[in-house]
Amino acid sequence: MENPKKIASLNMSKLIGGKVCEEFTPGYYGVCAIGGMLSAGTTHLAITPLDVLKVNMQVHPIKYGSISTCFTTLLREQGPSAFWRGWAGKFFGYGVQGACRFGLYEYFKKVYSNVLVDQNKSLIFFASSASAEVIANVALCPFEAIKVRVQAQPHFAKGLSDGFPRIYASEGLHGFYRGLIPLLGRNIPFSIVMFSTFEHTVNFLYKKLIQKRREDCSRTQQLSVTCLAGYAAGSVGSIISNPADNIVASLNNKKASSLKQAVKKIGFLNLFTRSLPIRIMLVGPVVTLQWLFYDSIKILSGLPTSGHVIKDIEEDEMDQSHSR
Repeated sequence: MENPKKIASLNMSKLIGGKVCEEFTPGYYGVCAIGGMLSAGTTHLAITPLDVLKVNMQVHPIKYGSISTCFTTLLREQGPSAFWRGWAGKFFGYGVQGACRFGLYEYFKKVYSNVLVDQNKSLIFFASSASAEVIANVALCPFEAIKVRVQAQPHFAKGLSDGFPRIYASEGLHGFYRGLIPLLGRNIPFSIVMFSTFEHTVNFLYKKLIQKRREDCSRTQQLSVTCLAGYAAGSVGSIISNPADNIVASLNNKKASSLKQAVKKIGFLNLFTRSLPIRIMLVGPVVTLQWLFYDSIKILSGLPTSGHVIKDIEEDEMDQSHSR
């Protein structure tokens, strides 16, 4: 019979740096889903105060014309607790979305890579991220509907526990999915741009800047690549998705009854510019932290960091030697 201490030591080594599962197995997708849930839920929870400012500037643009005005007015009228309104919706809603977004992206990327063997990698990134995001947003939408109203309507509800029954009693299931179409319009383009930008940036950094195989880099170097690629992905994605973000806030707070009316009331130019600076402040660092936490969990599970590197450096050197 084996020594229990030896068994415990082996199990611990598997949990810290050792591979807990093989890639592209159910366990692998489970690790990705857990990593996505923890990274997205915690980072969105941390930036709740900034999200409160953003939503109020979108819903009440005349009253809150700037970030500083919004901050001082909310602080004066509602107190410090106002900046944490909707925290539960952020944590649980975006945790569920993160699990679906990251876990299913890895799953669909493998499926589409097997089906679209000779296709451009960008097409696989686009299809994988879009497929995962549809499911992720169906899960997120009820939480988002409550969160936006709690943040912009102080007397609506305190949080999820009283927000869910209130919406259901007055509007039924439709109330939870009122903003689904613009939410998809916001998050599918964001996800497509975010994942594609991340994948191509990782490939560029390893091939052109570091010029080493990922396996030959230290964990610190690998996570640095993750952070740089994550920030690029979040910043570009926030610009692309800003118009739909304004529409979601307008519809969920009943500032407009339809997509067409929301666009008309906000104004075409304002769709792109309203709350954009604070969205970039929010989304860039948040996406960076999400990728950092996500890849840290993968590393601790003995898995490689994220991002597709098209060609190893050694293969490039072999090609160059053959061409001489």
